[in-house]
Amino acid sequence: MNDGKTTTMKDIAEKFGVSISTVSRALSGSKRVREDKRTAIQKFATEHNFYPNDIAKSLRYSKRQPIKIIGVIVPEITHYYFASVMTGIEERASERGYRIIITMSKESYEREVQLCQMFEAHQVCGVIVSQAKETTQYDHFKSLIEKGITLVFFDRICTGVDASLVVVDDYMGAFNAVTHLISTGCKRIAFYGMRGSAVIGKNRFNGYKDALLKAGLKPEEDLMFECDNRADAESITPAVLQGPNPPDAFFCVNDDTAIGVMYTAKSMGLRIPDDISVCGFTNGNRAVACDPQLTTVEQRGVDVGREAAEILIDKVEGMIPNDKIEKRVVRTRLVVRGSSR
Repeated sequence: MNDGKTTTMKDIAEKFGVSISTVSRALSGSKRVREDKRTAIQKFATEHNFYPNDIAKSLRYSKRQPIKIIGVIVPEITHYYFASVMTGIEERASERGYRIIITMSKESYEREVQLCQMFEAHQVCGVIVSQAKETTQYDHFKSLIEKGITLVFFDRICTGVDASLVVVDDYMGAFNAVTHLISTGCKRIAFYGMRGSAVIGKNRFNGYKDALLKAGLKPEEDLMFECDNRADAESITPAVLQGPNPPDAFFCVNDDTAIGVMYTAKSMGLRIPDDISVCGFTNGNRAVACDPQLTTVEQRGVDVGREAAEILIDKVEGMIPNDKIEKRVVRTRLVVRGSSR
Protein backbone atom coordinates (compact mmCIF):
# COMPACT_ATOMS: atom_id res chain seq x y z
CA MET A 1 0.00 0.00 0.00
CA ASN A 2 1.53 3.33 -1.15
CA ASP A 3 5.08 1.82 -1.01
CA GLY A 4 6.29 3.90 1.94
CA LYS A 5 4.86 7.17 0.64
CA THR A 6 2.65 9.46 2.71
CA THR A 7 -0.68 7.79 3.51
CA THR A 8 -3.67 9.43 1.84
CA MET A 9 -7.41 9.30 2.48
CA LYS A 10 -7.73 7.30 -0.74
CA ASP A 11 -5.34 4.67 0.65
CA ILE A 12 -7.47 4.31 3.78
CA ALA A 13 -10.64 4.04 1.74
CA GLU A 14 -9.13 1.22 -0.37
CA LYS A 15 -7.88 -0.54 2.77
CA PHE A 16 -11.37 -0.71 4.28
CA GLY A 17 -13.35 -0.96 1.05
CA VAL A 18 -15.31 2.23 1.66
CA SER A 19 -15.67 5.59 -0.03
CA ILE A 20 -13.40 8.57 0.68
CA SER A 21 -16.40 10.43 2.11
CA THR A 22 -16.93 7.58 4.58
CA VAL A 23 -13.28 7.84 5.68
CA SER A 24 -13.68 11.58 6.11
CA ARG A 25 -16.80 11.11 8.25
CA ALA A 26 -15.07 8.42 10.34
CA LEU A 27 -12.05 10.61 11.01
CA SER A 28 -14.31 13.49 12.07
CA GLY A 29 -16.12 11.15 14.51
CA SER A 30 -19.44 11.08 12.68
CA LYS A 31 -21.96 8.58 14.07
CA ARG A 32 -23.13 7.98 10.51
CA VAL A 33 -20.26 5.47 10.33
CA ARG A 34 -20.70 2.25 12.32
CA GLU A 35 -18.73 2.45 15.58
CA ASP A 36 -16.46 -0.56 14.98
CA LYS A 37 -15.53 0.65 11.51
CA ARG A 38 -15.10 4.23 12.70
CA THR A 39 -12.73 3.09 15.46
CA ALA A 40 -10.77 0.85 13.09
CA ILE A 41 -10.33 3.66 10.54
CA GLN A 42 -9.22 6.12 13.21
CA LYS A 43 -6.75 3.61 14.67
CA PHE A 44 -5.30 2.82 11.24
CA ALA A 45 -4.94 6.53 10.40
CA THR A 46 -3.09 7.20 13.66
CA GLU A 47 -0.75 4.23 13.18
CA HIS A 48 0.13 5.46 9.69
CA ASN A 49 0.61 9.11 10.74
CA PHE A 50 -2.36 10.34 8.75
CA TYR A 51 -4.32 13.30 10.05
CA PRO A 52 -7.08 15.32 8.36
CA ASN A 53 -5.69 18.58 7.07
CA ASP A 54 -7.97 20.99 8.93
CA ILE A 55 -5.97 24.15 8.47
CA ALA A 56 -5.30 23.82 4.77
CA LYS A 57 -8.34 21.86 3.59
CA SER A 58 -9.59 24.86 1.61
CA LEU A 59 -6.32 25.22 -0.25
CA ARG A 60 -5.28 23.11 -3.23
CA TYR A 61 -1.76 21.63 -2.97
CA SER A 62 0.21 21.53 -6.22
CA LYS A 63 3.48 22.78 -7.65
CA ARG A 64 1.67 25.80 -9.02
CA GLN A 65 -0.25 26.58 -5.84
CA PRO A 66 1.47 25.34 -2.66
CA ILE A 67 -0.29 25.50 0.68
CA LYS A 68 0.66 28.99 1.79
CA ILE A 69 0.91 28.40 5.52
CA ILE A 70 4.23 28.53 7.39
CA GLY A 71 4.66 27.09 10.88
CA VAL A 72 6.95 28.96 13.28
CA ILE A 73 8.37 27.52 16.53
CA VAL A 74 10.17 29.83 18.95
CA PRO A 75 11.35 29.11 22.52
CA GLU A 76 9.36 32.07 23.86
CA ILE A 77 7.35 34.98 22.51
CA THR A 78 8.03 37.61 25.19
CA HIS A 79 11.78 37.78 24.47
CA TYR A 80 12.54 40.87 22.35
CA TYR A 81 14.79 39.03 19.92
CA PHE A 82 12.28 36.30 19.10
CA ALA A 83 9.50 38.87 18.81
CA SER A 84 11.57 40.85 16.32
CA VAL A 85 12.35 37.69 14.31
CA MET A 86 8.64 36.90 14.13
CA THR A 87 8.01 40.43 12.89
CA GLY A 88 10.48 39.84 10.04
CA ILE A 89 8.96 36.46 9.18
CA GLU A 90 5.43 37.87 9.10
CA GLU A 91 6.43 40.87 6.99
CA ARG A 92 8.16 38.82 4.31
CA ALA A 93 5.53 36.07 4.35
CA SER A 94 2.72 38.60 3.96
CA GLU A 95 4.51 40.30 1.08
CA ARG A 96 4.62 36.98 -0.77
CA GLY A 97 1.08 35.88 0.02
CA TYR A 98 1.73 33.45 2.86
CA ARG A 99 0.25 33.19 6.35
CA ILE A 100 2.10 32.10 9.49
CA ILE A 101 1.13 30.09 12.58
CA ILE A 102 3.26 31.04 15.59
CA THR A 103 3.85 28.51 18.37
CA MET A 104 6.09 28.38 21.45
CA SER A 105 8.17 25.42 22.67
CA LYS A 106 8.84 26.97 26.11
CA GLU A 107 12.31 25.37 25.85
CA SER A 108 10.69 21.90 26.08
CA TYR A 109 11.83 19.04 23.84
CA GLU A 110 8.52 17.19 24.26
CA ARG A 111 6.48 20.26 23.35
CA GLU A 112 8.71 20.92 20.34
CA VAL A 113 8.11 17.36 19.11
CA GLN A 114 4.35 17.82 19.50
CA LEU A 115 4.41 21.08 17.57
CA CYS A 116 6.36 19.50 14.72
CA GLN A 117 3.87 16.64 14.60
CA MET A 118 1.00 19.14 14.49
CA PHE A 119 2.55 21.04 11.59
CA GLU A 120 3.27 17.76 9.81
CA ALA A 121 -0.33 16.64 10.29
CA HIS A 122 -1.70 19.88 8.90
CA GLN A 123 0.66 19.77 5.94
CA VAL A 124 2.09 23.28 6.23
CA CYS A 125 4.44 24.13 3.40
CA GLY A 126 7.34 24.72 5.75
CA VAL A 127 8.51 25.26 9.32
CA ILE A 128 10.87 27.92 10.69
CA VAL A 129 12.30 27.01 14.09
CA SER A 130 14.72 28.06 16.80
CA GLN A 131 15.56 24.91 18.72
CA ALA A 132 14.56 24.45 22.38
CA LYS A 133 17.33 24.26 24.98
CA GLU A 134 16.27 20.74 26.02
CA THR A 135 16.51 19.31 22.50
CA THR A 136 19.30 16.78 21.92
CA GLN A 137 17.43 14.37 19.62
CA TYR A 138 16.28 15.39 16.17
CA ASP A 139 13.95 12.76 14.72
CA HIS A 140 11.03 15.19 14.73
CA PHE A 141 12.96 17.58 12.49
CA LYS A 142 14.08 14.76 10.20
CA SER A 143 10.47 13.59 9.91
CA LEU A 144 9.40 16.99 8.58
CA ILE A 145 12.04 16.83 5.86
CA GLU A 146 11.13 13.24 4.98
CA LYS A 147 7.50 14.32 4.53
CA GLY A 148 8.55 17.04 2.08
CA ILE A 149 8.04 19.94 4.49
CA THR A 150 10.70 22.62 4.07
CA LEU A 151 12.65 23.28 7.29
CA VAL A 152 14.67 26.41 8.10
CA PHE A 153 16.50 26.99 11.39
CA PHE A 154 17.41 30.35 12.87
CA ASP A 155 19.44 31.46 15.88
CA ARG A 156 19.74 28.08 17.64
CA ILE A 157 20.57 25.83 14.75
CA CYS A 158 20.58 22.03 14.74
CA THR A 159 23.91 20.49 13.68
CA GLY A 160 22.34 17.02 13.56
CA VAL A 161 20.00 17.85 10.65
CA ASP A 162 20.83 18.94 7.10
CA ALA A 163 18.60 21.98 6.73
CA SER A 164 18.89 25.60 5.68
CA LEU A 165 19.65 28.16 8.37
CA VAL A 166 19.94 31.84 9.19
CA VAL A 167 22.26 33.03 11.95
CA VAL A 168 23.88 36.23 13.11
CA ASP A 169 27.67 36.48 13.26
CA ASP A 170 27.76 35.61 16.96
CA TYR A 171 31.53 35.12 16.99
CA MET A 172 32.36 38.55 15.54
CA GLY A 173 29.67 40.22 17.62
CA ALA A 174 31.25 38.88 20.81
CA PHE A 175 34.79 39.50 19.56
CA ASN A 176 34.03 43.17 18.77
CA ALA A 177 32.22 43.71 22.07
CA VAL A 178 35.08 42.36 24.19
CA THR A 179 37.65 44.21 22.06
CA HIS A 180 35.74 47.41 22.81
CA LEU A 181 35.82 46.72 26.55
CA ILE A 182 39.57 46.06 26.38
CA SER A 183 40.13 49.28 24.42
CA THR A 184 38.57 51.28 27.28
CA GLY A 185 41.07 49.85 29.78
CA CYS A 186 39.25 46.77 31.08
CA LYS A 187 41.54 43.80 31.76
CA ARG A 188 39.51 41.34 33.85
CA ILE A 189 36.39 40.72 31.80
CA ALA A 190 33.88 38.18 33.09
CA PHE A 191 31.85 36.04 30.68
CA TYR A 192 28.21 35.26 31.49
CA GLY A 193 26.78 32.75 29.05
CA MET A 194 26.21 29.12 28.16
CA ARG A 195 29.19 27.04 27.06
CA GLY A 196 27.16 23.91 26.38
CA SER A 197 26.24 22.30 23.07
CA ALA A 198 24.36 25.27 21.58
CA VAL A 199 26.25 26.66 18.60
CA ILE A 200 25.47 30.28 19.44
CA GLY A 201 26.82 29.80 22.98
CA LYS A 202 30.03 28.31 21.65
CA ASN A 203 30.48 31.05 19.05
CA ARG A 204 29.99 33.86 21.55
CA PHE A 205 32.32 32.22 24.05
CA ASN A 206 34.99 31.73 21.37
CA GLY A 207 34.65 35.38 20.31
CA TYR A 208 35.12 36.45 23.93
CA LYS A 209 38.14 34.20 24.41
CA ASP A 210 39.85 35.14 21.13
CA ALA A 211 39.44 38.86 21.79
CA LEU A 212 41.28 38.40 25.08
CA LEU A 213 44.04 36.36 23.45
CA LYS A 214 44.52 38.90 20.66
CA ALA A 215 44.97 41.64 23.28
CA GLY A 216 47.52 39.53 25.17
CA LEU A 217 45.15 38.77 28.04
CA LYS A 218 44.82 35.25 29.39
CA PRO A 219 41.29 33.79 29.55
CA GLU A 220 40.71 32.80 33.17
CA GLU A 221 38.33 30.04 34.24
CA ASP A 222 37.35 31.88 37.40
CA LEU A 223 35.87 34.65 35.21
CA MET A 224 33.66 32.32 33.12
CA PHE A 225 30.17 31.53 34.37
CA GLU A 226 27.15 29.62 33.13
CA CYS A 227 24.50 32.31 33.38
CA ASP A 228 22.06 33.43 30.69
CA ASN A 229 19.16 35.14 32.47
CA ARG A 230 18.57 38.05 34.82
CA ALA A 231 17.55 36.00 37.85
CA ASP A 232 20.74 33.95 37.78
CA ALA A 233 22.82 37.07 37.16
CA GLU A 234 21.39 38.74 40.25
CA SER A 235 22.01 35.55 42.22
CA ILE A 236 25.68 34.94 41.40
CA THR A 237 27.02 38.45 40.78
CA PRO A 238 27.42 39.50 44.45
CA ALA A 239 29.86 36.65 45.10
CA VAL A 240 31.69 37.39 41.84
CA LEU A 241 32.16 41.07 42.76
CA GLN A 242 33.13 40.32 46.37
CA GLY A 243 35.91 37.93 45.39
CA PRO A 244 39.58 38.66 46.07
CA ASN A 245 40.24 39.74 42.47
CA PRO A 246 36.89 40.85 40.99
CA PRO A 247 36.29 41.63 37.30
CA ASP A 248 36.27 45.18 36.02
CA ALA A 249 33.83 44.35 33.19
CA PHE A 250 31.18 41.83 32.18
CA PHE A 251 30.32 40.53 28.72
CA CYS A 252 26.89 38.90 28.86
CA VAL A 253 25.24 36.58 26.37
CA ASN A 254 22.05 38.67 26.29
CA ASP A 255 20.68 42.00 27.47
CA ASP A 256 18.56 40.64 30.33
CA THR A 257 21.62 39.03 31.91
CA ALA A 258 23.60 42.23 31.48
CA ILE A 259 20.83 44.29 33.10
CA GLY A 260 20.82 41.84 36.01
CA VAL A 261 24.55 42.48 36.46
CA MET A 262 24.06 46.25 36.35
CA TYR A 263 21.19 46.18 38.85
CA THR A 264 23.20 44.07 41.28
CA ALA A 265 26.39 46.10 40.95
CA LYS A 266 24.51 49.36 41.58
CA SER A 267 22.73 47.88 44.61
CA MET A 268 26.19 47.05 46.00
CA GLY A 269 27.24 50.70 45.69
CA LEU A 270 29.36 50.31 42.55
CA ARG A 271 29.25 52.91 39.78
CA ILE A 272 28.68 51.99 36.14
CA PRO A 273 30.81 52.40 34.11
CA ASP A 274 33.36 54.00 36.47
CA ASP A 275 33.82 50.87 38.58
CA ILE A 276 32.29 48.20 36.33
CA SER A 277 31.64 48.15 32.56
CA VAL A 278 28.83 45.96 31.24
CA CYS A 279 28.01 44.80 27.70
CA GLY A 280 25.04 42.75 26.52
CA PHE A 281 23.90 41.05 23.32
CA THR A 282 20.53 41.75 21.62
CA ASN A 283 19.81 45.53 21.65
CA GLY A 284 16.21 45.16 22.71
CA ASN A 285 13.92 47.80 24.17
CA ARG A 286 15.28 47.20 27.68
CA ALA A 287 18.76 48.26 26.59
CA VAL A 288 17.61 51.89 26.43
CA ALA A 289 15.19 51.66 29.37
CA CYS A 290 17.89 51.08 32.01
CA ASP A 291 20.23 53.57 33.67
CA PRO A 292 22.79 53.93 32.31
CA GLN A 293 21.71 52.74 28.88
CA LEU A 294 23.32 49.46 27.90
CA THR A 295 26.23 48.94 25.53
CA THR A 296 25.22 45.89 23.50
CA VAL A 297 25.52 43.92 20.27
CA GLU A 298 22.57 44.44 17.93
CA GLN A 299 21.28 41.12 16.52
CA ARG A 300 18.92 42.52 13.87
CA GLY A 301 16.19 40.00 14.51
CA VAL A 302 13.83 41.47 11.92
CA ASP A 303 16.45 40.85 9.21
CA VAL A 304 16.93 37.27 10.48
CA GLY A 305 13.19 36.65 10.20
CA ARG A 306 12.96 38.09 6.71
CA GLU A 307 15.86 35.96 5.49
CA ALA A 308 14.41 32.79 7.02
CA ALA A 309 11.02 33.37 5.38
CA GLU A 310 12.68 34.23 2.08
CA ILE A 311 14.65 30.98 2.01
CA LEU A 312 11.63 28.89 2.92
CA ILE A 313 9.30 30.45 0.35
CA ASP A 314 11.95 30.32 -2.39
CA LYS A 315 12.35 26.61 -1.70
CA VAL A 316 8.60 25.98 -1.68
CA GLU A 317 8.19 27.82 -4.98
CA GLY A 318 11.16 26.12 -6.61
CA MET A 319 13.42 29.16 -6.85
CA ILE A 320 15.98 27.36 -4.65
CA PRO A 321 16.43 23.59 -5.21
CA ASN A 322 14.89 21.71 -2.30
CA ASP A 323 18.06 19.67 -1.72
CA LYS A 324 20.27 22.79 -1.53
CA ILE A 325 21.34 23.78 2.00
CA GLU A 326 21.12 27.55 2.16
CA LYS A 327 23.10 29.33 4.89
CA ARG A 328 22.83 33.07 5.47
CA VAL A 329 24.64 35.19 8.05
CA VAL A 330 23.20 38.50 9.27
CA ARG A 331 25.87 40.93 10.43
CA THR A 332 25.75 42.35 13.95
CA ARG A 333 26.91 45.77 15.08
CA LEU A 334 28.15 47.07 18.39
CA VAL A 335 26.05 49.86 19.92
CA VAL A 336 28.10 51.78 22.48
CA ARG A 337 26.13 53.48 25.25
CA GLY A 338 26.64 54.52 28.84
CA SER A 339 27.37 51.18 30.49
CA SER A 340 30.91 51.04 29.11
CA ARG A 341 33.69 53.59 29.54
